[in-house]
Amino acid sequence: MITLTHYLTVSALLFAIGLVGIITRRNVLMILLCIEVMFNAANLAFAAYARAWSHVGGQIMVVFTIVVAAAEVTVGLAIAILLARQLKTLNADEVTRLKW
Repeated sequence: MITLTHYLTVSALLFAIGLVGIITRRNVLMILLCIEVMFNAANLAFAAYARAWSHVGGQIMVVFTIVVAAAEVTVGLAIAILLARQLKTLNADEVTRLKW
């Protein structure tokens, strides 16, 4: 039987993979994808706790997190498209235009 520990282990592993991806990747789209993996890891942990404690609050939090992730993807992709059009690159190290 799959227990809460199994779900939390997979969630921690997904979060670690996303964090390593953010630290090592320089492509803006890959960084956005790694942030989404981290959001999904948090969603998995919320859903696992909601199932273990038979509480609806975790499932409601998952729905709110999915909405926030959708908004983040929308804004991030819009910025990535503008970067690709204006600077002809998606390398995060070469982008200095967004700094003050």
